[in-house]
Amino acid sequence: MLLLDCRVRRLIVNADDFGLTQGVNRAIVEAHASGIVTSATLMANGGAFEDAIGRARSAPRLSVGCHVVLVDGLPVLGAGRTPTLSNRKPDDGRFYDGLSGFALRAVLGRIDSEEIEAEVTAQVRKLQAAGVGVSHLDTHKHTHIFPTVLQPLLRAARACGVPVVRNPFGPVHFSVLAKRPSLWKRYGQLTVLNQLGRKFWRSVADAGMLTPDGTVGVVSTGAMDARIFENIVDRLPEGTWELVCHPGYNDADLRKIHTRLRESRAVELRLLTSPEAREILARSGVQLISYRDLA
Repeated sequence: MLLLDCRVRRLIVNADDFGLTQGVNRAIVEAHASGIVTSATLMANGGAFEDAIGRARSAPRLSVGCHVVLVDGLPVLGAGRTPTLSNRKPDDGRFYDGLSGFALRAVLGRIDSEEIEAEVTAQVRKLQAAGVGVSHLDTHKHTHIFPTVLQPLLRAARACGVPVVRNPFGPVHFSVLAKRPSLWKRYGQLTVLNQLGRKFWRSVADAGMLTPDGTVGVVSTGAMDARIFENIVDRLPEGTWELVCHPGYNDADLRKIHTRLRESRAVELRLLTSPEAREILARSGVQLISYRDLA
């Protein structure tokens, strides 16, 4: 068990979308074996789930959590079991596409919490049945920022013995935004959503679960490079933080997936496996840990 000093700056580097494609899986394991990725979250309904399970077994030091998917995918429970989460097409049963529609339904109370709890439980249990010791939970597109999702997700986590959940809230420095004006729109969206942060902390504490102090790099998703990474690390506050990343190979399989993150995945892979990234962390005195260490 790693003893955590509250005065030290620690960073969990978590790769999302494990299980999306074989190219994404390969990149995540490479970024762990030859780079700074310490943790990853696996999609139970990902098209390359079995490949991810095999690669996770080959990387025992990689802390693997569940990347809970409630939008843009198929429910693990199957068609008809999640009617308030799904698009109601009888031949499909897919979740609603995109965050905006989901957010509106969540805010208006049109999503059934029991469906969320059941689907989250099914996704976590699928990983555990495949031999994964699930270390933590996060959600695709950070849907658990909404209290109507967070509460049933926490209940499912406790029932499945998962002790840690991602804290999707965190600071955004203007110096980071100045390097990429295109990020201002995303910054505005996150600023509004960050108002939910206090309720998040109370809910996690009441559930008796653990969470990092917050996330960094969310606003830079799709635009992360060495300059932004250095800026984030240099300004990392004391405590335990998570850097969210999305390494991958922009191959034929990825081109079949509906995602805005394509070329950026290869850019992030090069950054995460570069000597420069380790040098930046060492120079700033930031300690790399995994979600398993936190738990």
